[in-house]
Amino acid sequence: MGLGGCIILIAVGAILTFATDWQMEGANLDVVGLILMAVGLIGVTTFAGIAKRRRVVVPPSTPVIDDRDRRTYE
Repeated sequence: MGLGGCIILIAVGAILTFATDWQMEGANLDVVGLILMAVGLIGVTTFAGIAKRRRVVVPPSTPVIDDRDRRTYE
């Protein structure tokens, strides 16, 4: 799950918690929304921690040998 998925989880959780007044038997949507927001926040912090440690390593360049420069005279 990338950063976008985590942000979507936070948004859906906030909508379920703060913007709806639905009642479901057997499930409390406020708690479900809080859980989704918590999982989204954990994902964002994990993604940010991994992104900081990720480094770009440039491979050493190999010299290009052009055979047109080698002229053999017979």
